[in-house]
Amino acid sequence: MHRVAVIAVDGVAGFDLMVPGQVFGTAHSVDKAPGALLGAPLYEVKVCGRPAPLMVTGVGGADLFRLSSLYDLAEAVDADTVVLPGMPMPAAEPPAGPAVATTAELAEVLRVVSAAYERGARVVAICSGAFVLARTGLLNGRRATCHWTDLAAFATNFPAVDVVPDVLYVQDGRLVTAAGAATGTDVCLHLIRQDFGSAVADEVARHFVATPQRDAAQAQLVVHKAPHPGSDSLEPTMRWIREHLGDPLTLADVATHAGVSPRTLNRRFREQAGTTPMQWRLRLRIHHAQELLETTTLSVDQIARHCGFGTAIALRQHFARLVHQSPLAYRRSVRANKNGSGNGSRSDG
Repeated sequence: MHRVAVIAVDGVAGFDLMVPGQVFGTAHSVDKAPGALLGAPLYEVKVCGRPAPLMVTGVGGADLFRLSSLYDLAEAVDADTVVLPGMPMPAAEPPAGPAVATTAELAEVLRVVSAAYERGARVVAICSGAFVLARTGLLNGRRATCHWTDLAAFATNFPAVDVVPDVLYVQDGRLVTAAGAATGTDVCLHLIRQDFGSAVADEVARHFVATPQRDAAQAQLVVHKAPHPGSDSLEPTMRWIREHLGDPLTLADVATHAGVSPRTLNRRFREQAGTTPMQWRLRLRIHHAQELLETTTLSVDQIARHCGFGTAIALRQHFARLVHQSPLAYRRSVRANKNGSGNGSRSDG
């Protein structure tokens, strides 16, 4: 199984700590016995840290509960994916942002994370875990993000990092950073999709009654304005777009269906979905292409036409930008993982 190590230090954020275990732990093979709810588990998740009891915190550092039985921190070195939840940092360095954990504890975490990455692991930082990942130096010259309340401090303390604001998560090779809180679920589902395909990720989302895939480029902070006359939900139009993914729809076509102007449509889409209608449709098309690559033997040309891209070249361009693989490489990696002969985390691409 794919091994996941979640790092815990004193003061670790409870929500960020628990989400990876819940989401990755729910991922099972879609090949299951008749009548069975789940197939074979695909991930082994361990919470790793020091042996002494640790305080787990909530918003504002509230003491929620204590953890007393963890796997040894050294076990994280051999993991396929290492997760750094939101956690405190020493008050002296960096001077701004979250602060508390002891320097000795942090030094050991940095050593373990660096060693895991060097042997080929994927490293995921959620919320203020990005501060820890940046302290390793691995993010220098790389793109990264963190929670919107900490972006300014993050950029100030780590000028060598290309900070990407106002996104849910960023993947740069084997380094992944997420905004925190609910985006922990988003990034775990994204990685499950990358490791084992859309069918597995969608099944996990169904178990959580969660949105299968939110656009990584969606704004972290979507301000939902008070309702005003004519501000009806766009759900009927979103459903119509899903039903016509293969059709060459324009922004004007979608606006006509919604009964508003293109400008108003864009504004309402940003209010309700955090992105534009065309970007939202593009993500749906790519998601559908992933499903077809996983579940059919259709050629890339056939899938491109079926999903509304028109040509295989257009599909390849958008697919490479959003999935970081070519369609055929994606199909091969998903099949290899299903057959137990591949690992989705071993590439910097």
